[in-house]
Amino acid sequence: METPLEEELGKALKAQKLTLATAESCTGGGIAALVTSVPGSSEYFKGGIVAYSNEAKTNLLGVRPDTLEQHGAVSRETVSEMAAGAMRAFRADCAVATSGIAGPGGGTPDKPVGTVWIAIACKNEIITMQQSGDKGRTANTQRAIHNALSLLLKRLK
Repeated sequence: METPLEEELGKALKAQKLTLATAESCTGGGIAALVTSVPGSSEYFKGGIVAYSNEAKTNLLGVRPDTLEQHGAVSRETVSEMAAGAMRAFRADCAVATSGIAGPGGGTPDKPVGTVWIAIACKNEIITMQQSGDKGRTANTQRAIHNALSLLLKRLK
């Protein structure tokens, strides 16, 4: 049987003595819930912020208002600032951030439903990826959680 992604990630974080924080919008705390479902996760998980509104992104994570105005909440720039803000807020070595349009409404021609931006920050490096394609609200969110944890694990290996 294959080791669950969240357990593999926990092992990698512990082995490298790294800590993790999350900054989630469209995933609504799903990443933090999965990470903390692993026994012993308190050794590496510092905490998470669900910043669903732009106000929360600005006030809690330090996302600049001009970033939100110029690029929108669902953008590489915003998730990069969210991840950096989570690292600062929790004094963590790494952070994962997500912001997207889970659906069924809210999409635009430029950013259709299913568009999610994910950022992984570790030390001084930020890696981003865009998820696209609408599979329905639940599937869009679950896929974003999986992609975020996979991207972080790939970065750690």
